Amino acid sequence: MPLKVAWLRTAVQHLGFVVFMYGGRFGIRLGAAVPCFACPYVRGCGGNCYLMGLQWTYGFGMTLEALRGAPLVTALGWLLVFIILVAALGKTWCGWLCPFGLVQDWFSFLRRKLGVRERILTERTKRALAPIKYILLVYLIVLPPLITAKILHTDFNLPFCNICPGKSLLPLFAGDPQYLALNFSNTVTLTFSTLLLVITGITLVGMFFKDRFFCIFCPLLALIHLAKPITFLRLSKKTDACTGCGNCRRVCVMDIDEVSAERNKPDVQTGECLDCVRCAESCTANGALSLKWFRFNLFSSSRLYAARRASSSTRNVRSAGKS
Repeated sequence: MPLKVAWLRTAVQHLGFVVFMYGGRFGIRLGAAVPCFACPYVRGCGGNCYLMGLQWTYGFGMTLEALRGAPLVTALGWLLVFIILVAALGKTWCGWLCPFGLVQDWFSFLRRKLGVRERILTERTKRALAPIKYILLVYLIVLPPLITAKILHTDFNLPFCNICPGKSLLPLFAGDPQYLALNFSNTVTLTFSTLLLVITGITLVGMFFKDRFFCIFCPLLALIHLAKPITFLRLSKKTDACTGCGNCRRVCVMDIDEVSAERNKPDVQTGECLDCVRCAESCTANGALSLKWFRFNLFSSSRLYAARRASSSTRNVRSAGKS
């Protein structure tokens, strides 16, 4: 079956969406250390994005009272679980499991069905945007301690969650539009809610015109990449087997050039890579690209697989044109 990896990825994405978005309603509670955008603002969610726990740990969790009691143990437990999950599955949390990632893929699917071309970012633009996710990561870590030190108002708590488009968009799938409204409680809450609406609007437009638009800015992707030295999952390249066809670059939802351009080292897993394996699916060189877990080869590129995949895609396009 030429599209078995794509089908498996799609099935896992939708299963993950159901579990993370609605699992709590069926008794599934995966905790507050999930390495993907499983938003805690969704009523009945099955698990929480670790970014909320991280902000709490570096904010109220660092108070003297917390250091003396169970909250610190809880925070350290979240961190340990997060490390274990990232070590085990790496960025497949982003490419295969993230609910917000699937929502972005739905927007891309709609764009293709409408015949609208994707907007490809220039190399200069990509280089300019790449640091933003790390800046956001620093922002969400630095601000909470300022609240604990009483330098900032307590309404600055969870500074990233307050501007995260996942907070406004994901609850809509649970029938909750409340985070699309302005909060007039005070200047801080009004500013955050206004920023949230602006960022949400930009994200919606961006998701339609650019594959995985929000992933470009995602601080959780940055945090997972910083943990790369301890992850068991690797995207590896046999540089001498590469034919330079460029298929990996053309199918990459993050427009990564390094996988195709690399000619020296086997490690081609960049900070933007989502481990979605689309590059290996489309590679026409046998064994040139592989996704490995420890020494176990989970999937390797194959000329036959790529040819069958391309043939099937062509048939689907023709069928769509006739219908």
